[in-house]
Amino acid sequence: MLLHSNILGEGKPFIILHGFLGMSDNWKTLGTQFSELGYQVHLVDQRNHGRSFHDDAFNYEVLAEDLKHYCDAHNLSDIVLLGHSMGGKTAMLFSTLYPELVSKLIVADISPRFYPVHHDAILEGLSALNFDTIKSRTEADKALSRYVSDVGTRMFLLKNLYWIEKGKLALRINLEVLKQEVGEVGESLPSYARFEKDTLFLRGDRSEYIGVGDEAIIKNHFPKAYITTISNAGHWLHAENPKDFSKAVINFVNSN
Repeated sequence: MLLHSNILGEGKPFIILHGFLGMSDNWKTLGTQFSELGYQVHLVDQRNHGRSFHDDAFNYEVLAEDLKHYCDAHNLSDIVLLGHSMGGKTAMLFSTLYPELVSKLIVADISPRFYPVHHDAILEGLSALNFDTIKSRTEADKALSRYVSDVGTRMFLLKNLYWIEKGKLALRINLEVLKQEVGEVGESLPSYARFEKDTLFLRGDRSEYIGVGDEAIIKNHFPKAYITTISNAGHWLHAENPKDFSKAVINFVNSN
């Protein structure tokens, strides 16, 4: 089974991987910008997300294999690979397994270390959405607000809503499997994994996902890593400060 993607532009391949409960559409604006600079941008939906296939298996090993299968099917090599959060973990593992396919790696607001489960309220709220009674996005937002107070987070989550048939909403994500396997999202990169090429780690100045203690861990796995902080941004740094995020990415991919 092949991952769903939206392909923009022509040129050197540039793959973007979304985070947990996200989708490729979250990256459309930035993807379009990168495509206008001479890149063929592949906005990819990872398994159990967006328009990609659903499957009971869900861990970074299968996510990396999905991406390898995608690259083989599209005959991609010498790629720029960017991943945010869960997508960053997939991108890290893929780069260490298949370094010959990756020219540059960009990881947005995640470290190679282990993270404890912290999506409980979000998953509980999504599970509580009853689409027999909820008939609009506004009603879904109101129901979700009992579990998730932050408006921006709810808007991000509700992008997963779609009309499965006339008058009937549903979620694109494979919620049951993601709930069951949520512990896999925080798994660390294997201790032996290394990628020896240029790597950029971007962190939000208001995010706690990459702390001072993570720098040594990052350098251990990615000896040629640079760590850059994006100001006025939390974990969704690409959405909160797209201008500085885009500038940092472009400067890195265009540098020799």
